[in-house]
Amino acid sequence: MARPRVRLVVTADDFGYCPRRDEGIVEAFLAGTVTSVSLLVNGAAAESAAELARRHAIPTGLHANLSEGRPVGPARHGASTLLSSKGFFLGKMGFREAVAAGDVALPQVREELEAQLNSFRELLGRVPTHVDGHQHVHVLPGVCQVFAEALQAYGVRFTRLPLERGVGSCAWLEAPARAFACAVERDARAAVGPFSRHGLRWTDAFVGMSTCGRHMSAHRVSGALARALEGIPVGHALTAELMAHPGYPSVPPAGGCGEGPDAFSCSWERLHELRVLTAPTLRARLAQEGVQLCALDDLDSKRPGEGVPCEATLEPFLEPSPS
Repeated sequence: MARPRVRLVVTADDFGYCPRRDEGIVEAFLAGTVTSVSLLVNGAAAESAAELARRHAIPTGLHANLSEGRPVGPARHGASTLLSSKGFFLGKMGFREAVAAGDVALPQVREELEAQLNSFRELLGRVPTHVDGHQHVHVLPGVCQVFAEALQAYGVRFTRLPLERGVGSCAWLEAPARAFACAVERDARAAVGPFSRHGLRWTDAFVGMSTCGRHMSAHRVSGALARALEGIPVGHALTAELMAHPGYPSVPPAGGCGEGPDAFSCSWERLHELRVLTAPTLRARLAQEGVQLCALDDLDSKRPGEGVPCEATLEPFLEPSPS
């Protein structure tokens, strides 16, 4: 059976993390597969990445970062609930634990988000095409509310809803990765309300957690899209986003957000993603399946409640999770 017509945004995260990562991201953009990038303004290579974005006219959004490295806002000058005693963000899981415990002051989250939005505007001379969250921090309870408020105030329309259909049944994912993906999915479902109330938009479907690193292949990307679009009427026009983390692996000490590059960025899996994205196989398969690559700001995405297509694809996800 033919698939619904799909317009797919391929977003490369962590732009500005290090020059080697950025080199690979630009290579994937010039190859025609990556169509959008998300910039870390506290990344070690943020300024040179911004120059690359201008030079190559790359659609660029903000990768809001509350979990890795040093802040760019008022928190950098003193004590903050966002930071450890060493002056760094609390980490991917540390930040989540602090939010869950009620130890994070949400006004400080708002200040840091505003500082990063201002920094982006200084680097690129405009507001971002979209704002998503490094390590998906933007959908965490409480954080999603101030995130939505900040984006609305700055006139940003698009974000990412990291809700990947069927990710919990992807047996090839290691148990910790699968558990994390399911937790992100639950948070994303709960963030729909605040995002929608503040006028944010996102693609109808999202994939990328099941195809990260060593797990990326043309076959798995195609399968993830098929799961996301299951049950949608043939010929229906839909939008989707593929999250990717390509690049040449970081070589310490270059890179990072103030603490040097992490193991994720130094891994050969970044190069694997780059090779999958730049090889002709993926683009040919997507074209064969009626998937059109496009930039995020080319989409006419809708909020839930505005009618098809978002209503059709999001409705199955928005049912209460089994307890």
